Order: sequence, then structure tokens, then C-alpha cells
Amino acid sequence: MSVKIGLVGKPSVGKSTFFKAATLMNVDIANYPFTTIEPNTGFGHVCIDCVDKELNTQCNPRTGWCVNHKRYIPIELIDVAGLVPGAHEGKGRGLAFLNDLNEAHALIHVIDVSGSVNEQGEDVQAGSYNPIQDVAFLEKELDQWYLAILQKDWQRIARKITQEKQDPRKILYEKLSGLRVTEEQIKIALEKLPPALLEWTSEQLLSFAQELRKKSKPILIAANKRDKPTSKEYLKQLKETYPQLHIIGCSAELELALREADKHKKIRYNPGEADFEILAEDLTEKQQAALTYAKTFLEEYGSTGVQETMNKAVFALLEMIAIYPGGMKKLEDKDGNRLPDCFLLPKGTTALEFAATLHTDFAKHFIRAVDVKKRLTVGKEHQLAHRDVIEIISGK
Repeated sequence: MSVKIGLVGKPSVGKSTFFKAATLMNVDIANYPFTTIEPNTGFGHVCIDCVDKELNTQCNPRTGWCVNHKRYIPIELIDVAGLVPGAHEGKGRGLAFLNDLNEAHALIHVIDVSGSVNEQGEDVQAGSYNPIQDVAFLEKELDQWYLAILQKDWQRIARKITQEKQDPRKILYEKLSGLRVTEEQIKIALEKLPPALLEWTSEQLLSFAQELRKKSKPILIAANKRDKPTSKEYLKQLKETYPQLHIIGCSAELELALREADKHKKIRYNPGEADFEILAEDLTEKQQAALTYAKTFLEEYGSTGVQETMNKAVFALLEMIAIYPGGMKKLEDKDGNRLPDCFLLPKGTTALEFAATLHTDFAKHFIRAVDVKKRLTVGKEHQLAHRDVIEIISGK
């Protein structure tokens, strides 16, 4: 499946810098509200230990890349317009922001952890604004967005379910499928509330909206500008206040600088790693100082945090697994690409579901599957594990 991650947050916190660092696409980056008007979309990558080393080979991906047995798998990133309080009511560019998130599987909420951007996305003295407020602020806007969609014709929907004895999961799925809400998520949310939908209070409807939002748009916090003097204490407070959330300190600006330097062959840098190799001998004094600073940052924090953020969003927040199609006798496709593909799929995906991902006919005529690493035949209900290499045997 194509994994889509939305980048969200106030104006001027570094969303577009994060997006450009992750995708190396040319986007407007400026320190004022609403630099991003239309959503930018591009491909970033998540990184896993490649199976090629275990199979004593070197892979050659059709998409993404593999270096030092680290496989980089593409995901789609959506950088949407910044939002301000009242976005769900249309303030700022709020409605555009919210509607652009319909297709996102999860959200990376970029905040300025140095406290130098106020709630309106305006520059203030570093440390004068507490970024902890931004977490609740975003959740409120998203919850109110879901609530507004439900409220539009709630009484009609509730009557239809009650009077016609319709399955509420199916009716509500038709209403909310555009938000990537699943029937299972609706079922879980309904179990927490009274069955008489027509008697729900406004508070209960909001509770239902909140539960659906949490399940269908899980959020990870990218605490950007972590290298600023005021950031350390705020990052600590964030993690203490929201222990249930994934919160990762990062520097999108440094990641962008390193990727640009690698692109221009000044250094050799693999995203997510704790060091880089300097290649150029003609560096200016300014460039040397910048790379010295980058070395110091990586020594202290282990990475810029950008790659870790994307990895956590896919593998921890969404609980995806990476599965390679392959054969016992041949790991190459018709063009000679070795281990050419790697699919990101939900945890619990079965061999039959993986076959359908490859082609509907493979599922329709499924005979068996083979775990290539274990050299073991498995059935259609066998649940696949992260980094499995699977051959599908079908009758057609």
C-alpha cells in the first residue's frame, strides 16, 4: 500500500524545511505565516536493515535505494498549509489545511520546541512561548473537524441506523471513509458509548469524533529546532506532559544542509546516520564551520532526528511491516533488478493478503507461499513478519 504521511503544524515552525529535507524538493521556505498555500507532495523514505546481507547478495531496488545494506523505502509526504486557532471554523487557511489531510494515514506534527513562534505563527523571543500548548491546540482542531463532518446530518444517520436497524459500522463507514476511517475503528469507538445513537449528547458525539480521529489520524510530534538554547527544557516538559505520544527532537535545517551537501558531493551522508564523511577539499571557511557544527550535533544527539521521525511514524505509530516479494530460485525481476520491491503493509498481513497486493489473480489462484529466508512453505492464513521475503505460488 502507498503510505501517506501529513506534515502539520503552525506557520513558520519548520514544516516546509522538514519536507524539503525529507524529499529534496524545491519548496518555498520563509519565516512568515502561510508560505505554504497549496499542499506540497513528494516522496520521503523510511529506512530498514535490508535482507540482502542475510541472503548474501546486494539488492538493486526499482524505487528508493540501498546503501551499506540499509534499504530506503518510499512513502508519500504531504506538507499542508499552516493552521492557526479556529482552523476548523475556516480561520487562516484552516479548511484547506484540514481537507488536504483526508488521505493521510498518520500525521507528523512539527512544532518549534525552542518556543520562538507564538500561536499565530509569528516570531517571538526564543523561550517566550510554551510549545506544549501546540499539542492540545492541534488535537482540538482535528477533533472539531471530525465533529463538524459528523454533525452535518447526524440526526438523519442516527434515525436510519435506529429505525431501519442498519449496521452502524457500514452506514458510518460510508460517511467517513474519505478520512481513511475503517469499519473496525468505528466498531471500537461505538463500543465505548451507549448504543442509542439518537439519544447521544453533544459531549458523547464529540467523544466519538475524538476516538475516530485518534485511530484514523495518529500523531507523532517532531520537536524541531532542538539545538536552540531554550529547547532542552521544553523538550523535557513535552515528554513529561505527553508520555503516551511519540516525541522526537530534530533539526530539519541541519538535515537539509547535510542532504544538500551530499547531493553536491561535498560529503557522503546516509540519512539517519550519526556521522558523515567529508569528500571535498575546497571547502570555504563557512562550510568548514558548518560541518564542524554538524559533527558536534550528531555526536551529541545521534542523528538529526528527521529520518527517525519518519521511521517511527510508519513502524511504531502505524505498526507497518516491510515485506519483500522474492523467489527461492531467483530474486531478480525480468529487468535484472535484485530484490526490486519492498512493500509497506499493516502488521498482521497474511500471505493471501500479500498475494492480493501483488496481483488480484495471485490471490484468486493462490496455492501456497514460501518464506524464502526460512525456506519454509506457509499457508494463506500465515501472518507475515517484518522483513520477510515471500514467494507466492499460484495456479495462474
